[in-house]
Amino acid sequence: MRACNRSLASCRFLWKWADNRRILFSFRRERPLPLTTYHWGTYEIVSENGVLKSLKPFAKDKDPSRIGPSYVELLDHPARIKTPCVRKSWLDSGPGSQPSARGSDPFVAVSWDEAETLVANELDRVRTRHGNSAIYAGSYGWASAGRFHHAQSQIHRFLNCIGGYTRSVNTYSYAAAEVIVPHVIGGFVNMLNQHTSWTAIAEHCELFVAFGGLVTDNGQIGNGGTGCHIQRDGIARSSGNGVEFVNVSPRRVDIEAGVAPRWIPIRPNADTAMMLALCHTLRRDDLADADFIDRYAVGYEAFAAYLDGATDGVVKSAEWAAPLCGIAADQIIALAHEMASRRTMIGVSWSLSRQEWGEQPYWAAIAVATMLGQMGLAGGGVGFGYAIANHMGNNVRRMSYPAVPQGRNRVSDFIPVARVSDMLLNPGGGFDYDGKTYQYPDTKIVYWAGGNPFHHHQDLNRMRRAWEQPDTIIVHDWCWNAAAKHADIVLPCTVPLERSDIGMTPRDPYIVAMTKAAEPAGVARNDYDILAGIAARMGVADAFTEGRSVDDWLRWLWEETRKRAKVNDIALPDYNDFVEGEYHKLDPVVHQRVMFEEFRADPEGHPLATPSGKIELFSEAVAAFGYDDCPGHATWNAPVEWMGSASSDCPLHLIGKQPPAKLHSQLDHGRYAESFKIRGHEPVEIHPADAAVRGLEDGDIVQVFNARGSMLCGVSITDSILRGVVAVSTGAWYDPADPDDSLGMCKHGNPNMVAPDRPTSRIAQGPGAHSCLVNIARYDGPPVTITAHQPPDIIGAG
Repeated sequence: MRACNRSLASCRFLWKWADNRRILFSFRRERPLPLTTYHWGTYEIVSENGVLKSLKPFAKDKDPSRIGPSYVELLDHPARIKTPCVRKSWLDSGPGSQPSARGSDPFVAVSWDEAETLVANELDRVRTRHGNSAIYAGSYGWASAGRFHHAQSQIHRFLNCIGGYTRSVNTYSYAAAEVIVPHVIGGFVNMLNQHTSWTAIAEHCELFVAFGGLVTDNGQIGNGGTGCHIQRDGIARSSGNGVEFVNVSPRRVDIEAGVAPRWIPIRPNADTAMMLALCHTLRRDDLADADFIDRYAVGYEAFAAYLDGATDGVVKSAEWAAPLCGIAADQIIALAHEMASRRTMIGVSWSLSRQEWGEQPYWAAIAVATMLGQMGLAGGGVGFGYAIANHMGNNVRRMSYPAVPQGRNRVSDFIPVARVSDMLLNPGGGFDYDGKTYQYPDTKIVYWAGGNPFHHHQDLNRMRRAWEQPDTIIVHDWCWNAAAKHADIVLPCTVPLERSDIGMTPRDPYIVAMTKAAEPAGVARNDYDILAGIAARMGVADAFTEGRSVDDWLRWLWEETRKRAKVNDIALPDYNDFVEGEYHKLDPVVHQRVMFEEFRADPEGHPLATPSGKIELFSEAVAAFGYDDCPGHATWNAPVEWMGSASSDCPLHLIGKQPPAKLHSQLDHGRYAESFKIRGHEPVEIHPADAAVRGLEDGDIVQVFNARGSMLCGVSITDSILRGVVAVSTGAWYDPADPDDSLGMCKHGNPNMVAPDRPTSRIAQGPGAHSCLVNIARYDGPPVTITAHQPPDIIGAG
């Protein structure tokens, strides 16, 4: 239904009419420009005479990201993959040939007919001789925000048609939280969609204590797309209403200066110690809410015994935590008293999960919130990831959207997502996960679509050794990043601007008709068409396509969406009207969302999804696992690498932060991302005192190194970072100076060169990248040329 050219009185009549029928409508005005959407925002497509010229921010977006417009300039970049390619040694000698040459071997351009045949034959060989578990296709990554052209959905559906594949579980973003939080307060991922809204925080919160900060650069993105960015506005409105923000982080700028945050600089990885000291202070000073604990939690006695030192002889007092955190004991005690006297929201960044023992900050933060007794109150309690993604705290009407059906995976094997190198290096080896023991498969094929493991995985020198183990690596991608350069078969795919799709996610109120604005580069194909061609050669075309074209599937998705909307009393237009109108916005929820509100009001009628139905400060289930690195309650464990173990060889703690000018490594080769670099290298933030000791000045090129490898970065001196800590944004495309060097250097500045491939603990096996010590020295080696954004040598390319 449209609101175009209607009078205000007519609109009021229609609202009354809709209200009488309990149906919520969304009004939109006609737009002269078509739209597309990405994980970092929605944009208007500007074309002249049918030729794409630029992208403009969506008019409804109050705080648009500057990342998106870079896409246009990259459609025909030299790094664009325009034809199927096969690594020469593999093509000449077959699967498993010279795997150490991956990343340096030239490629040979082939036709789609030959590429489809090679892939189909190799998949058939491996599944026949080794079984489908020998095909690893976790295929982790963000790729397109479109609902249909979602690369992981497409590859998983296809592989399920031929018998299945070994999958991955959890995410690099917050794996530790995904596993531990369900044992304590229930399902983590679903909880992310139920967070207390920024509206409720602005109106009811008094103190927001943010462990890891509230980095609004991170809030540019939203998985599945976003129509209007809300994070900066939510923080600003809260501040304007009197909410005080406390930034507990090694970086002052992890909350924007405009809201005048109080900075408590903490040593990296010490958050759990500080949280335990807050709990001890609340207990010692009789500030804990005993009634709340008694009614809504279990296991407090066991946890209290740990705080008091009855179990290990160590009292978890502020005095104990002070030297671990680098924060005065009086400051910790004062903060505990302040939190108890005010309506307090505790924020925990996802980054805190990506350290050794990354499960513990989440459990400890829940313990603090439980002892304060404010969980379920508007503006109080705990939240995980405010400002880390745009949907956090978005008070939108929830609706479940359909996706492309995946079918059934007949392979039961899986790995925790961050254990991919372990899987490849230790076939048949065992691993622990969430209380059980499993076995790694013997992987013969790695099939990746929609992601770049050379961005998100740690210890890239070790990963390159692991990457030599499979017989065949197949990659779908649109540009020659490191994953494509280290593959055997590379299949060129389209990008969102080259196809039509639907952008919709339950985390955002906007549903966007994504319009095709350009023809595919070269002979690039949609992932769906790529896989349909392979499926035809393997005799499963009907099972994969169900006889539908892309347009047929889009219409099917929309009709399924309309069915679900109707159940939720939401009226959506038919498909043609939706596409003509370009977007549809669901109406906002009138009630302010408050996480755990129903549980607080009626814990018996709305129990948590835990064994007890309550908050588990001590978990019998976790304790029964018998893990020495994750006992039954929140616990302090000193990481192997942190400032408390720093040495003269590696005296600095490295933080790998999210980049401000790209999504992970996407669009790293665009001019906007390049504008943030220093002489082509990723910047390294360093405190003035640490720079002075090394004789460094702004703009110098330095080598950041440890025993795992090294990278070249440009120096950025700032007093906004704790002394002894350095920070480098992730996302620089891996660019080895010498591909044959087992402890090589990345010329570009990829921090995963030095980050450890060490799990958080046995329970979650998540990435422990943020427990990382390094050294820094001025680079005095030979001049380097950054080649990360150049294509490989291709024989037979047009």
